[in-house]
Amino acid sequence: MFLLYPAGDDESLRGAYVRTIIRQCTETILQSQGIDISKYEISFLESSLQKRMNENGCDSAEEYCAILERDRKECTAFVDALQISYSLFFRNPLTCAVLERMVLPAVALQRTSSRRHEIRVWAAACAGGQEAYSLAMLLEELVAGKEKLAYRIFATDVSEAQVQEAMRGEYAAAALNNVNLKRAGRWFRREGDRYAVLPELKKNIEFSTFDLFRDGIGCPSASIFGDFDLVVCANLLFYYQEPFRATILAKIGHCLTAGGYLVTGETERDIIKRYHYQELFPPSAIFKRNTP
Repeated sequence: MFLLYPAGDDESLRGAYVRTIIRQCTETILQSQGIDISKYEISFLESSLQKRMNENGCDSAEEYCAILERDRKECTAFVDALQISYSLFFRNPLTCAVLERMVLPAVALQRTSSRRHEIRVWAAACAGGQEAYSLAMLLEELVAGKEKLAYRIFATDVSEAQVQEAMRGEYAAAALNNVNLKRAGRWFRREGDRYAVLPELKKNIEFSTFDLFRDGIGCPSASIFGDFDLVVCANLLFYYQEPFRATILAKIGHCLTAGGYLVTGETERDIIKRYHYQELFPPSAIFKRNTP
């Protein structure tokens, strides 16, 4: 494995060196692609840079920067390496169990006693769709037999390619490892060595592209007015620097209905607590926003 910084430097000098290299890469990509990658956490940029160095067989960061400056394709490859597209069905067992047994039933009870008999969910940064389909399975089981209760899931991602993949809903067998046999048999159809989500599970999911950093857009346009009972934004915030985390959370807070829930990743729990959210069932990473 190649070193990003010269060996022998103390930690402060290494940190300054890394920041300088990252700044140079950021400026090159902005000029080449018109994309500002400075919103990402420097540690994430550093690890992505290290991977691209290894891919190009570079012995130094300076050598890689030279490649980046003369090769637009490598600029594209670097930006692509920053796309956050990893997802799993029922990724966090504890979170999913609390959602299934406590949170979603509570939301259902609230909706059946209100004028809006529809549970509204936003799966932000949905990647390949596993998260949205996991939620749909839970909600299908919840609303079964309840004529006056329905649900809709609005699943978004900044990447059009990811949205198209999610809409297809086709996965390798290994992707279903966290899906129990009953759900796998109920909601998937085997097609060769792949498993396809049945249309019946897709019917209440609206997939669309959405950029969490675009100004003037408070919620996904497909949802019209937001008013979400539940927003799932897991394993995304820690990739970004603090001001950009604040932007995402402000947008989510604006879209949540009164008493709505926010679900994040386990590693993001301390981040969320700094933004006036209270974790309901530690360490489930399920939060409610505190009343100011």
